[in-house]
Amino acid sequence: MSLYSTKLVELKEKAGSIGITIRPALPPELHVVAGWAREHFSGNWASEVTVAFSRQPVACLIAVENGKLLGFACYDTTARGFFGPTGVDPAARGKGIGLALFSACLQTMKTLGHAYAFIGDAGPVDFYVKTAGAVEIPAPDKGIYEGMLRSQPK
Repeated sequence: MSLYSTKLVELKEKAGSIGITIRPALPPELHVVAGWAREHFSGNWASEVTVAFSRQPVACLIAVENGKLLGFACYDTTARGFFGPTGVDPAARGKGIGLALFSACLQTMKTLGHAYAFIGDAGPVDFYVKTAGAVEIPAPDKGIYEGMLRSQPK
């Protein structure tokens, strides 16, 4: 999706203020965020979080409320220009946290000089199309993820 689209401005306005802090993760928080991603999602996502923390600046934004991690979103992990993975605590879903993390990541990517963002192996494709004007790139062979080793679901 283009990071210069008017959809990005609309997304930022829609994300608005949700009353939860969205901020870049700090290097000493790596063990907390990666452990949380592993516990709630998968080992593969924990690995991508670790890559995001190896970037300078850290390529992971987190959602925090009262000292509790509620979600995360990474970029530039599997490949430059990629958004994701991103996840929100199941108990905190429906509050706009995922939308706010998505919007903040895209804004950050644009600021860093990216013109486009790619969402590899996107789960909710319709969400990304509707909220940001994403265009699906057919990849019947799973593209960059073809043949990737995956951890077993919990």
